[in-house]
Amino acid sequence: MRIRRVGLPFAGAPSTPPGGSVSGAARSFPICVSSLRALAFALLAMGLLAVPAFRGAPLAAQEAIDWATLPPAPETDGPLATEVTPATVGMDPGGLLEIDALLDSALADGAAPGAALAIGRRGELVRLRGYGTLDGPGSPDVTPETVWDLASLTKVVGTTTAVMQLVDQGRIELEDRVVDYLPWWRGSDARRAEVTIRDLLLHRAGLPAFRRWFLEMEGRDAYLRAIEAEPLEADPGARTVYSDIGVMTLALVIEEVTGLPLDAALGAHLFDPLGMTDTGFRPPESWRRRIAPTEVDPRRGGKMHGRVHDENADAFGGVAGHAGLFSSARDLAVFAQLLLDGGVAAPCDLGEAGAICRRPRRAPERLLRSATVDRFTTPFDSTSTRAFGWDTPSDERSSASDWFSARSFGHTGYTGTSIWIDPERELFVVLLTNRVNPTRENSRHVDLRRCVHELAVRAITDAPVEPRPGTPSAAGRMR
Repeated sequence: MRIRRVGLPFAGAPSTPPGGSVSGAARSFPICVSSLRALAFALLAMGLLAVPAFRGAPLAAQEAIDWATLPPAPETDGPLATEVTPATVGMDPGGLLEIDALLDSALADGAAPGAALAIGRRGELVRLRGYGTLDGPGSPDVTPETVWDLASLTKVVGTTTAVMQLVDQGRIELEDRVVDYLPWWRGSDARRAEVTIRDLLLHRAGLPAFRRWFLEMEGRDAYLRAIEAEPLEADPGARTVYSDIGVMTLALVIEEVTGLPLDAALGAHLFDPLGMTDTGFRPPESWRRRIAPTEVDPRRGGKMHGRVHDENADAFGGVAGHAGLFSSARDLAVFAQLLLDGGVAAPCDLGEAGAICRRPRRAPERLLRSATVDRFTTPFDSTSTRAFGWDTPSDERSSASDWFSARSFGHTGYTGTSIWIDPERELFVVLLTNRVNPTRENSRHVDLRRCVHELAVRAITDAPVEPRPGTPSAAGRMR
């Protein structure tokens, strides 16, 4: 059985070159692709090698989803944009075909049942495709509209962006103390009274990374009591520890300031204005046929399918600041382009080749100030790669690879999701997988993600591209 791929044709050009040959198939593969597999990738790209759609062991009957019984997914309203021809945005079609081949091979090798990819450059879509299937043999093909559990991408797509908007409106200042908005948050640890919004965004509040509260409690009220009682592990500002609890707290601040639940606030002020109709918490039953399942969790009754994978977000009620959002590659392309455009949703025509939009727009609409986007996506200081909410590339083993520029910013999600944005190269890459299906023990997505990002940058043809200074790739080039 061949890998099934669903995507968009190049506008005004066939999806493969005339005669079935692949431009760039003979190009040398980058370091991230092993020489042993290079020939296989090239053969895959040329359609000369067939591979199974998924090699994972079949699930036991009680754990399997009966896809045949699910109703068809509702059709997408309105026209959908096509991919623009790569050369028009300074990218090599052969380099992008290498990404297709890499993803096909990785899925066949068990990295995940499926994946969706969106690549944008200079304001146009150059890749928007699905690879593999939602859940292995017998399940639907992945498409650009497949809905994924974003896991920690919730932190940046949702919570951080909401804070950015409130900062723009003058309703929150980064130096404000959390207890100015949530007096109860002080708890019994006197140091908590000094924790600021800035500390939470930078993961420097002194909070632990997470607690396994889901094993002993359920419901919003129980979680609020647990958050209040949790002592700090360090003085505020003393060290950086990536903390789910801190971002859960940020969401509570957003709700207090807006007077709305987090999902309603994000819907009204971000997702609805952008037309991101595939994005939200607690997806409805009608979405189930296009939702990519995640892990088999016996404690919760089987495979998670439309139910948030993160146990604390689930026990909290499904709407939390650190996890719980579901979305598609098509929607996240719109979000990524918003940030590349400095917080402005540009005018767009849905039928135009390469258009990155979900609803037509005749005039630009500003959702964030450009200065705020820059402020939140720039590292705060040299002690950490952390910006406000976002992360930036590290010198060693960054998920952005060694090739995204130092000005880049991005984030990953535990379920196998990622978004990286490079303002210097006018480039974004959204890669969504369900690598935790059927188990979180699968980590093959880590190297895959780095390779996709490297290949995307190295496909740029209209400007010199070099690895970031200080990375292993840069050091290798200096030898």
